Amino acid sequence: MKLTNPFHGQYYTMEAATVPFAHLNVVHEPFHWVTTAFSYMLAGIGLFMLLEMFAESEYDTTPLSVLAVLTGLPVVFDIVGYQSDLLLGMIYSPLGVAIFAIGVLFVHQDRFMAVQLTDKVDEATVFLDDDERIRDFNRRAATLVPELEGSIGQPVESVLPEVGQEESIEQRILERERDGTTNYYLASTTSFELGATRIGKLLMLTDVTETEKRRRELERQNDQLHDFAEALTHELRNTLTIIEGHVSLAGDAITNNQIGTANDSLQAVSGSASRMTGIVNDLSILAKHGQTAQETEHVDVADAARTARTQVDAGDLSVTVDGDLDVDADSARVRALFKSADEFFDRNGADAVEIQVSDDEIRMSGNGTSPIPADLEEYFEYGSAVPTSEAGVALPNVRALARVHGWTTRIDPEYTDGICVVIDTASHSDR
Repeated sequence: MKLTNPFHGQYYTMEAATVPFAHLNVVHEPFHWVTTAFSYMLAGIGLFMLLEMFAESEYDTTPLSVLAVLTGLPVVFDIVGYQSDLLLGMIYSPLGVAIFAIGVLFVHQDRFMAVQLTDKVDEATVFLDDDERIRDFNRRAATLVPELEGSIGQPVESVLPEVGQEESIEQRILERERDGTTNYYLASTTSFELGATRIGKLLMLTDVTETEKRRRELERQNDQLHDFAEALTHELRNTLTIIEGHVSLAGDAITNNQIGTANDSLQAVSGSASRMTGIVNDLSILAKHGQTAQETEHVDVADAARTARTQVDAGDLSVTVDGDLDVDADSARVRALFKSADEFFDRNGADAVEIQVSDDEIRMSGNGTSPIPADLEEYFEYGSAVPTSEAGVALPNVRALARVHGWTTRIDPEYTDGICVVIDTASHSDR
């Protein structure tokens, strides 16, 4: 329009003026005002989009919002200049654009870059330089990792050791406690470039709690199946070896007319078969209740322990329960846990078991034998004869049934009057 103005004269005209000195005065015509209005409208839309992006961003965009407001402020000067003699009648808008450009390129470059890169991203993000030093982070990241406060300029591994253990950050899972529950986040980085120059990295923490829990559940079930097969193979091999040996002895005894010896050998065979039946029953409990509890209910732990004693054949074993504890759990699995515990104590030679329940803990103490292996974890291994072969797989089942609820199980090494099994219901093991 300016180039063609000499032909139509609708953009501007020149008028001679003598006040305050001789000069040519530019008079703007309709095309100028239409073009100016259209330009300001587009600029206003752009500023509105910027302010909207700043408002929705998880970063602290107060400095950037101030810069955006300053960009539009010179429009006021334009109006004042054309309506009064306080300012020269000229366009002041380029001053605002210059202020904004200087601000985002030299003062708040990192923040502006981070906001642009994470637009429409709802995850926790940390803006890093090429040396993996923290340049900025959003509010969600600060909430998730409070250690980020005051960490600008520090290496990321000093704040998040989990993601800084290698020369370069790779995808890895972070575990964080929030509101009493364990959440898992996938830490992944993306490099970004400006032209041919790489200017930084973006570390994103994506919530993968449900996916990670399912993965860990599958891993736990695979381990459980491996333990199941190992225990079954071990017990079958041992039992068949014992039965084969005693049957051979009984045959030789009958041949030699040693009826008493043959009878003793056959009784040993019967005992081994009965023991194998018990092992199969224990493993059937694992097969039935070994999966993670999907539906839970309010369970009175003390009541479940008392009920379990009435449902298991444990001879004259005396079980006393002291204390109260309510948990969200699967009632059938909790009862199966106590039944396995009662069977273990009975087979371990105990005649009395004391169960103490308190806040977030269950302690089951029996006065049976207490051989201490070098590694207390052997008590919970399928296929190991700890503390005795007669104990079978009852105690490993206790841990398995605790794990389906996310509880941890251990042996109290300081208990010397037998064996004390401790279940921590507040912890959340990898199910």
